[in-house]
Amino acid sequence: PSLFDSPAERYVKARQSVQRFTLVQLGKCRSDTESDLPRYVVHSYNFFLFPSTLGIRDVEFTLSASSIQFLSHYGFDYNKFLKDGIPYMNEVQEKMLRQRLLAGTWKVCSNADRDVLKKAIDEVTSWIAAAKEEDTMILQDLNGYHMIEVQMVLRQALENVWTEPLGDKKVMVKKVSPEHRQLLENSSYDHCQKKLILLSARGFTNLFQILVKVKKPLVGHNMLMDLMHLHDKFYRPLPESYEEFKRNIHNLFPVIIDTKTVTKSVQKKCLFPRASGLLEAYTVLCSNLNPKGPPCPVIALASGCSRYAEKKFPHEAGYDAFLCGSVLLMSAHLLLCRSTHDVVEAEPSFSQYLAVLAEHVNKVNFIRGGVSSINFSGEDSPCRHPPALVVHVRGWPGLTERQIYQEFKARCRFDVRRLSKNQFILLSNKYKHVRHVLRDYRHHPHLQVSVYRHWRHSPSVNCLLQ
Repeated sequence: PSLFDSPAERYVKARQSVQRFTLVQLGKCRSDTESDLPRYVVHSYNFFLFPSTLGIRDVEFTLSASSIQFLSHYGFDYNKFLKDGIPYMNEVQEKMLRQRLLAGTWKVCSNADRDVLKKAIDEVTSWIAAAKEEDTMILQDLNGYHMIEVQMVLRQALENVWTEPLGDKKVMVKKVSPEHRQLLENSSYDHCQKKLILLSARGFTNLFQILVKVKKPLVGHNMLMDLMHLHDKFYRPLPESYEEFKRNIHNLFPVIIDTKTVTKSVQKKCLFPRASGLLEAYTVLCSNLNPKGPPCPVIALASGCSRYAEKKFPHEAGYDAFLCGSVLLMSAHLLLCRSTHDVVEAEPSFSQYLAVLAEHVNKVNFIRGGVSSINFSGEDSPCRHPPALVVHVRGWPGLTERQIYQEFKARCRFDVRRLSKNQFILLSNKYKHVRHVLRDYRHHPHLQVSVYRHWRHSPSVNCLLQ
């Protein structure tokens, strides 16, 4: 990310990343309020995900070595991701699979799947030659999609067999007459109906579609990339247009709350220590709740999620979802206590919390760029940076943006962009860095640094004047 990035430019950069990488885990947290107590009972869930490979092209994705090390450090279960990951697909992939199922052009894409299917077919063809009608055999050790794929391939290849899943990675194969087979295919008990195959292939996308339908507020932390992944993996491939992406997300989730944006406001209004990450924000809020005001609602984990009450699991998706919800409630409580001149009710309702958060709704944090936040229901909020600096180079030919960056890196952090052959623009988000550079480079023999003035330094203005 660069301070020079507009939201549209950043979207283009992030879109390339989202298209290359897959999701390995998604966390969801919901809460039930108890009417007799100011208490939220939290149910937290972890979903290990793996791209659907049933009847669509074999999905390719990138793994980052540093990300693997990072997740391994925090105990991520890669076996569960690879072996038991819940499938998912977007609308385009689902349409493709539906068309192939209806046209009978469905086929197995993965080489590993082909080996499993070949073994199953060999077993059945060897058995069926001597089998009598109504005889059965059991295929074992079938994982995931193999349960569906084996049945579809066998039914497609042999008109005198019927298949039924038995659970526990087993499929029963029965020799039947073609007439009996036709009756079974038209029954409601057929586990290979096309609608059931699509339901299975959609996997987690089914839950995503329910979340979209119920229109509940969607809460996350620093969630721009999260929203892009949700769009790309469960809805439609990311559009080229940034504005279209914003419209789509707002239609899917009309109420979005980014706790990064909320905690920034809390830090300013309540003079809290600055917290960079989600866990740090949670810790700061827990230790700075107003003891004089009404007590913050109790956030209690449901019995099935008690492990999060006993130990921290940073960067586990379900735990992070729990932190997001907790940070939201505590931040809203503090803002409510500060914003009202009247006595705050002993048990504020969630609608009161939403009211005090209204100014932050649909504003998602924008990391280090040309705006402070992306507004999914309106114009993006402009960012107030310190003034830009212009560096005029003398007697130092061939200087690059990278070399300029290295020159100033020791003193402060600037983003650099070439303005002309011998001029560069520097942008920082700290006023003290701007002051230091103006002071320290006042008499530099090769680099003349001054505050950028559009009428004086813009190449387009100079061209017009000339």
